[in-house]
Amino acid sequence: MVHRGDLHWIVYSPVFVTIAITAAVFWYAATTGPKEVGALGYLFLFIAMVLWLQISRVTTEIAVTDRRAIVKRGLIRRSTMEMNVWQVESVGVDQSILGRLLDYGTVTARGTGAGIEPIAKIKQPLLCVRL
Repeated sequence: MVHRGDLHWIVYSPVFVTIAITAAVFWYAATTGPKEVGALGYLFLFIAMVLWLQISRVTTEIAVTDRRAIVKRGLIRRSTMEMNVWQVESVGVDQSILGRLLDYGTVTARGTGAGIEPIAKIKQPLLCVRL
């Protein structure tokens, strides 16, 4: 095992937006009086998003060995992509300004005949490239 990759915590950014919306709905319900605003629905949406993103983050495995690059995704429906290291022609890293500041990005490996689909929001993407 040369490198083991993980998804960055930024995958939880939709949860932060949901927290803001939920807080606004709770504040509105508390100040105006109507309790039927659906604040409980936003709370359930928030919990579902956290669980879905946590499962996605935990069940994604990224590994680079001295022979292969391996990406496995999914809990129930499993998707596995493998590529021999000697078949890799180029590896691309896309990072936004926020990605550069927080050290996350999208890694795309292109190989002879086929390539690995982009792996978005990977933590420390430049470590995968340097190998």
